[in-house]
Amino acid sequence: MRTEVVVTGLGALTPLGGDVASTWAGLLAGQSGITALTSPEFADLPVRIGGRLPVDPAQALPRATARKLDRNQQMLLLAARQAWTDSGLAHLAGTGQAVPGERLAVSVSAGSGGLLSILETWETLKEKGARMVSPFTVARFIADGAASWIGLEIGAKAALETPIAACATGSEALRRGAELIRAGWADVVVAGGGDASVHPFLLASFAAMRALSHRNDEPARAARPFDKTRDGLVLSEGAAVMVLESAEHARQRGARVYAELAGAGVSADSYDFAQPDPTGEGQAAAMRRALTDARLAPDQVVHINAHAAGTPVGDRLESVAIRRTLGHHTSDAVVTAPKSMMGHLLGGAGAAEALATVLALHHRVVPPTINIDDFDDEIALDVTREPHELSGGVVGALTNSFGLGGHNSVLAFRSVGAT
Repeated sequence: MRTEVVVTGLGALTPLGGDVASTWAGLLAGQSGITALTSPEFADLPVRIGGRLPVDPAQALPRATARKLDRNQQMLLLAARQAWTDSGLAHLAGTGQAVPGERLAVSVSAGSGGLLSILETWETLKEKGARMVSPFTVARFIADGAASWIGLEIGAKAALETPIAACATGSEALRRGAELIRAGWADVVVAGGGDASVHPFLLASFAAMRALSHRNDEPARAARPFDKTRDGLVLSEGAAVMVLESAEHARQRGARVYAELAGAGVSADSYDFAQPDPTGEGQAAAMRRALTDARLAPDQVVHINAHAAGTPVGDRLESVAIRRTLGHHTSDAVVTAPKSMMGHLLGGAGAAEALATVLALHHRVVPPTINIDDFDDEIALDVTREPHELSGGVVGALTNSFGLGGHNSVLAFRSVGAT
């Protein structure tokens, strides 16, 4: 019998809020977290908009701790703390019912690692010399830094995983977390992703690829998935983390369950580094595999959280892939695009959008997609522009994450009942 994996804890820091409640409220309200970047270091850039956190993660940590961590590690550690507390596992410490470290794992990653610390250290080295380089530099920029800090805090000894797959990083971290539980290596996994990506270096680099929206005068309206006038993605920062748990372990301790992480599917386009396969077959293959793994039929999918970055080609091809996967049941699945509000969190996007999918199933309501003034008639999908209530009963949902380099990662969730 296959081990079921459920979600028992949630944590997030996004441009919409410093926790899950404020992020979810912002999504349901159709609130934009995209603002103008007015600091001097952004002044000469062709793109001067992005999604910044409304809270400073460094201020939420003791100074001695914050200085050891890169910004993405700070975000991920705080999101993990939220999820750990939300799961109820934090309250079991010292009661004899806590999860043994040998049955506890972490699968957390940032798509760009500690890039901000690398850039900061390079400037310090050039301007002040080697003696002024921080002894914490390696721990701040190393790719597995966030997983290691979280593992140290909760005492995880089963495994520390750091999947990196560009924009699909968060989704892949969740997939790997579920695999660890299914394989019997862990009972509980803290899993998710994040990125601190609002920096002149990254903005200039993505702008050079012609990947970003140039709506500098309309920040809140710049992220426009599925609109005819979409002109690129909007870079944002943020992190989202979930506590994944075997269903049996959750039942034994009486845990509140948000949803079941029922399956996952992956594929690779092997077509072009920046452009997706124009047939949409790679994305469709990942979706089909997620459905098969979850034992969900196309007619059981009532919601799709689309990758929908707002690029002219990407949004259209994703709609092709969805139609190839669901066929005549496509119109039965309500689609939403959280990037219209949060922007693109890069390594955090897959995790944050998976979190939104879980909450949609848990609360039985799908958040809207904003900034659609002129819907692209090539997008033959039911994209909701208002909060959309879901029907009762056990239903399924997919969340898509497609990354640079041809990574396709899809997660399938199943509801466990209405709240």
